[in-house]
Amino acid sequence: MAAAAISHLRRGAQRHALLYLSRRHFSSPSSLAAAAPLAAAARRLLSTSVESGTSSKAGSYKPPPLDPFRAALAPASPPLESPPLEEPPATPPLPEVASAAAGPEQDPVVLQNEQLEGLKAGLEAVRSREESPEEKEAWWLLNRAVVNYCGSAVGTVAANDPSTANHMLNYDQIFIRDFVPSAIAFLLRGESDIVKNFLLHTLQLQSWEKTVDCYSPGQGLMPASFKVRSVPLDGNNEAFEEVLDPDFGESAIGRVAPVDSGLWWIILLRAYGKITGDYALQERVDVQTGIRLILNLCLTDGFDMFPTLLVTDGSCMIDRRMGIHGHPLEIQALFYSALRCAREMVSTDDGSKNLIRVINNRLSALSFHIREYYWVDMKKINEIYRYKTEEYSHDAINKFNIYPEQIPSWLADWIPDKGGYLIGNLQPAHMDFRFFSLGNLWAIVSSLATQKQAEGILNLIETKWDDIVANMPLKICYPALEYEEWRIITGCDPKNT
Repeated sequence: MAAAAISHLRRGAQRHALLYLSRRHFSSPSSLAAAAPLAAAARRLLSTSVESGTSSKAGSYKPPPLDPFRAALAPASPPLESPPLEEPPATPPLPEVASAAAGPEQDPVVLQNEQLEGLKAGLEAVRSREESPEEKEAWWLLNRAVVNYCGSAVGTVAANDPSTANHMLNYDQIFIRDFVPSAIAFLLRGESDIVKNFLLHTLQLQSWEKTVDCYSPGQGLMPASFKVRSVPLDGNNEAFEEVLDPDFGESAIGRVAPVDSGLWWIILLRAYGKITGDYALQERVDVQTGIRLILNLCLTDGFDMFPTLLVTDGSCMIDRRMGIHGHPLEIQALFYSALRCAREMVSTDDGSKNLIRVINNRLSALSFHIREYYWVDMKKINEIYRYKTEEYSHDAINKFNIYPEQIPSWLADWIPDKGGYLIGNLQPAHMDFRFFSLGNLWAIVSSLATQKQAEGILNLIETKWDDIVANMPLKICYPALEYEEWRIITGCDPKNT
């Protein structure tokens, strides 16, 4: 399976990334100096921050100083252990960092060229190192999952298990969300053609007419998945042609439209440009149109009073009913990340000024809303316990009328003193206190979480490692639903036991 292959590739990177952001140190100053250039290149590679020459769009949005993906690009040996978020005063700065800080401000073009050179050096170091047997097996599995269309690779199937060939349902299709980790692996290995083909072909599918019964969703919707089919050419059963058959939710189990597909597509387009340097792709007219259609769909005014996206259950990676309808954290983190990526890619002209202004306003409101109201630690729990309810005023403290009785009994004993996390959902009179891994980690990657919150999330993961990770790469959600709660929330779904 493609997912199995990626889990092989990322398992070590996940643990190293968590250890990197925990309060630990390199074993020696020399090992810190050796790893610094590659780590800096990795940060530039996966950061969505604004380049030096585009500060007019940037506003006040800055990425956190540490990137959880830095460890994923580090050499296999020596073991990666990294400094804490805040360097102790006694630790002398690296000579390169000191000289850069002391020198005059560099020309943006020169600085960008230096960053590209560092990025290339980091990628070459990754690609030239010897692969372990586990990595070779993972690549073998991943390459088996590749799908070709008209002679070119366009993605990987969601699952490639011969034992379930007769019960594949739609797992033999290429899912946008599922291909993203595969795409990152291909890009880091220098195999960018499959990612470019994927981006362009899914863009073509965006304009297809889609209906569920008698209703059509708005323009800009990206498909959840697509499949390569062979159909007779002009009614001739001896000649066939390949066509792409997309699914926008009209055939999916539950008939749910994918809200996250367009967000993932924008994020992957930005990653493709940063890793390959092929910015011509994002400047194409059809690509610019696709970006704007997705943004228009997400930024359309509605009845909602919050800057977060209102979605139904099953509209993202958790694609079955699991009580995430409303404003789930995963969608908000992807939304924030996609807005930042789009802001860097939208062509600058008179027609885009208003769009950039809308994006900046939404980013400001969304980041405040998530950081202020989704964050939970022991201090916040104690505040909720003292909440007054039924407050009617503009300066109410309990803005969402949260009753303290809904705090689950397991939470106070589970959350560590020096840690916290972003809750799974927030609606009027409802806080979903479950820990959702993807939403929290992507909030760190995209800088949606503050530096202090990012450190708190990773402290919690390390402290509660047996609950959140255990023998798996990472659990989707903690705690699991059980008994009557499972029956009511999932609708007795046997796949979510």
